[in-house]
Amino acid sequence: MIAALDQCTAEGFVFRVDMRLRPYGQSGALVLNFAAMEEYYQDQGRDWERYALIKARVITGSAAAGKQLMQSLRPFIYRRYIDFGAIDALRSMKDMINAEVRRRGLKDDVKLGPGGIREVEFIAQCFQLIRGGRSSALRQRELLLVLDALVMEGCLPEADVQELKAAYLFLRDTEHAIQGYEDRQSQQLPAAGAARDALLVAMGFATWDDFSATLQAHRDRVSEHFAQLIAAPEDARQLPEDAHIWPEAIAADALAALGFCDGERVAQALLELRDSSRLRHLQVESQQRLDQFMPRLLSVCAGHAQGDEVFFRLLSLVQAVVRRSAYLVLLLENPAALEQLVLLCAASPWISEQLTRSPVLLDELLDSRTLYAAPDKASMYQQLRQQLARLAPDDLEANMDALRYFHSAQVLHIAASEVTGRLPLMQVSDKLTLLAEVILEQALQMAWLDMTAKYGLPERDARAHAVEQEPGEFMSDTGFTMLGYGKLGGIELGYGSDLDLVFVFDAKSGGVTDGERAIDNILFYTRLGQRIIHILDTRTAMGQLYEVDMRLRPSGESGMLVTSLAAFQEYQLHKAWTWEHQALVRARFIAGDAVLGESCWELRRQVLGQEREPLQLAGEVRQMREKMRENLLPADTSEEGEFHLKHGFGGIVDIEFMVQYAVLAWSHNCPELSVWSDNIRILETLAKVELFSIQQSQSLIEAYIAYRSAAHQLALQQQPGAVADSEFAAERAAVTAKWAQLLELNTENGDSQE
Repeated sequence: MIAALDQCTAEGFVFRVDMRLRPYGQSGALVLNFAAMEEYYQDQGRDWERYALIKARVITGSAAAGKQLMQSLRPFIYRRYIDFGAIDALRSMKDMINAEVRRRGLKDDVKLGPGGIREVEFIAQCFQLIRGGRSSALRQRELLLVLDALVMEGCLPEADVQELKAAYLFLRDTEHAIQGYEDRQSQQLPAAGAARDALLVAMGFATWDDFSATLQAHRDRVSEHFAQLIAAPEDARQLPEDAHIWPEAIAADALAALGFCDGERVAQALLELRDSSRLRHLQVESQQRLDQFMPRLLSVCAGHAQGDEVFFRLLSLVQAVVRRSAYLVLLLENPAALEQLVLLCAASPWISEQLTRSPVLLDELLDSRTLYAAPDKASMYQQLRQQLARLAPDDLEANMDALRYFHSAQVLHIAASEVTGRLPLMQVSDKLTLLAEVILEQALQMAWLDMTAKYGLPERDARAHAVEQEPGEFMSDTGFTMLGYGKLGGIELGYGSDLDLVFVFDAKSGGVTDGERAIDNILFYTRLGQRIIHILDTRTAMGQLYEVDMRLRPSGESGMLVTSLAAFQEYQLHKAWTWEHQALVRARFIAGDAVLGESCWELRRQVLGQEREPLQLAGEVRQMREKMRENLLPADTSEEGEFHLKHGFGGIVDIEFMVQYAVLAWSHNCPELSVWSDNIRILETLAKVELFSIQQSQSLIEAYIAYRSAAHQLALQQQPGAVADSEFAAERAAVTAKWAQLLELNTENGDSQE
């Protein structure tokens, strides 16, 4: 075949054939089977071969077999994680090319010379190798399409890409003009004579000076962009002066001189790391990267006010990623990201733990503009849809991992904004709650598509009316809705909060689905609910989205996973306990069928608006509060002189129970109280309708916000939700006074509030 194409006869040749890119190069076999190809690239593949394979495609033969081969090679080309090691490989390759250019005098080569075609290709391919494992948009062969994708993915500004595209097209036209003259395979600018004249005519220039100036301007712009990409960061070009501390001369006095408070403890940790079996079995490249990174880490930590503590938090991260050293390269290549890492880990051990558990999140540190920006719901939904659009809809595992990465990244942004003071408490809870809503909407959509593909659509009764659909929300006619209770319903989610959910469906009684594998409606919706819980609750390599608590559904753990609207109504109106109506105060529609959601909301208002006997209600609320305190308040809290923010006397739950009592006791006369599901706005409404005095309502709101703010901060510091008994004295006094007036003293005078 090579002879048929490449051999030059009296009639010329067909194509020049170059086989040097095959495994083992010129010394390798001309033909390999698939297993040998995969084994070679897995065991011996070099960085330049990754660049070469970006452009590879199957030309002939079985399409299915070709697809199988390319899929087997994809993990070698595109790594699952952000791979900044590609930049260092690019530097090495460019150095070799530059040496060859100097040796062969190729300065005027429009392909290999400075600012030439190869540099444009390297810029695109470098981003492909860094991020292609996570972005299918970058896994393309056509360079111009890749450059467009770099704008879409936020890798390069559009203006830079337009310059690169213009330069690339001009350089390629020049290359074609050079090669078209006498059909020569060359990219070298002609020195003089007819070859120059032919080039000027082909390129449309009158003089060589005009052409040369235009060409040089393009090459200069390409060189500038290329240098910005591959140049080592300024403060990473030289090792810190104390680089000798790792790994050769680890000594307590040297570490103390560097700025650590407890040099002995730090030295011991470094010695244990250096001598650990984990490091003894490292590959050479990983060891070299670690040796580059550790001096910089020590230098940055030593200069921090909490240097010792930050070092030990980050040491856990180093141990977690040392075998995946591309993460170390990410921090070496981006000193600003290392600074952000130290800042955030110093502010919160919780953030440090999240990054250690999911090092892939280090990518979020690269841009401080987005790191400290917590988007609104519409933006979050759009970002998530864009990320999922790159995946096959039927690949549930990949979609679940994408959901988990998106969730973890957004939580990191929110936490980073909070610990640096950019986001106040109320907005933190809002953002975390909105994030949960976006995740739940997407989980429902994934589960719905999966279930309907298997069983078809459930049989429904005719709809009486429709609700206008909000942009970005999955509100189609599913006959299924998710109600959020507790912190989710009250728009008060914190870090690590679980989700209290209730599933309600509305479909034709006795109906079945319309697919080939038809099942009855109840079974369909039950399996739909199970699939949603699986998507949310299953722990994958990327962790868990949320713990799901379904115990607030009718009849609790003994009840059906999903409840029909009719059964839900019957239970709430005639069978539910008072504590279940208390929980209903904080319930609201989260995702799913909007018409059904509206029906559930109307039922909620009807249930809350029932007239109740105040003394009996107060007694039942007190009884439930005492039961909760007995079961949930740590027994030794009072003995240790601590105030438990949530369950202590005068704490968060006391405020919540007073709000719930007020809604249940007075909504029949004051429907405004059942409009909201969050405590703050209910307290504001109680003052507005003069059931609480303005001062009382404001005192409870301030106490509630103060408690929750303290609880958030303790969670970020991985501390228990308790403070010294002397703290929040004024707030606790206000809460306990109102509790006594509302739920103790009013046993004598019924509804009297003054």
